[in-house]
Amino acid sequence: MSQYNAFFEQLEQRKLSHWAALLREQIPAKMAIDRHGKMAGWQAALAQLPQVKPSVIDLLDSISVGQSADLEHYDRGHFIALLKQFHPWRKGPYQLFGVNIDTEWRSDWKWQRLLPHISPMKGRRVLDVGGGNGYHGWRMEGAGADWVVGIDPTLVFVMQYQLMQHYIGSTKHTVLPVGIEQLPEKLHCFDTVFSMGVLYHRRSPLKHLFELRDCLRPGGELVLETLIIDGPEGMALMPQQRYAKMKNVWFFPSALTMENWLRRCGFKQVRCVDVNITSLDEQRSTEWMTFESLKDFLDPKDLSKTVEGYPAPKRAIFIAEAP
Repeated sequence: MSQYNAFFEQLEQRKLSHWAALLREQIPAKMAIDRHGKMAGWQAALAQLPQVKPSVIDLLDSISVGQSADLEHYDRGHFIALLKQFHPWRKGPYQLFGVNIDTEWRSDWKWQRLLPHISPMKGRRVLDVGGGNGYHGWRMEGAGADWVVGIDPTLVFVMQYQLMQHYIGSTKHTVLPVGIEQLPEKLHCFDTVFSMGVLYHRRSPLKHLFELRDCLRPGGELVLETLIIDGPEGMALMPQQRYAKMKNVWFFPSALTMENWLRRCGFKQVRCVDVNITSLDEQRSTEWMTFESLKDFLDPKDLSKTVEGYPAPKRAIFIAEAP
């Protein structure tokens, strides 16, 4: 809980004391030692991390913290073993004291696709919804954001953020163990809100869009990335059971349908800025994420389809302005 005290102070300074009060109730319950079977092990691993100051920190061109020489007096194998206790590493990659944490996703590729299309990050207050371990949040800070708040209820990702924060020591980037439905209503305080890879996991996509809108200041920018299908306006796919072996998948709109949903929810200046078919190089199993990945979700005889026969993952990025 103490690691969030500085963030609570920031909320007070930003006249968001009601949010601070809510989090003071939520976080202890979320991060309790008995909340997750691996929490005690994660906490022990954090406590064993080498107490060294990184000689370099780069959050602009990559996320690179320290150099191998910084840990010359520490057992490198033991350090890697500590990092792997936080498996699965899905978003990245990270370079930590010369260790390449080769994550399942090349999240840096997504960042490079969206960066030319979004408003400059310099000085902005940003909310990263479903941001996982904070990879994109670190890149936002590196690009000049003044205040980045990531939210994700998956505890292993929150702990991965805390591991990186142990060395980066940022005062501008925090990851909270909550979902968007646990935020106060009508915050209207963020200049930019990101929702990437979240919409298709929501049973009510329009409710999610309204939740995102309520987090933005008037005129603020929404950056939304989601799975789409080819088709005309009005078309959307709802898988019968699973999609790419995932159970918690609900709606894939066409790009035109997605634009219509955004407009119906009050957003302005709606546009699709990027469409990309997910490749086997961008999402794959690694020694840092040893579970099944994209190649296991596709039909081995026809990679344009999932194992269930649906179109293979195609992702689009949408930009819109809050009313």
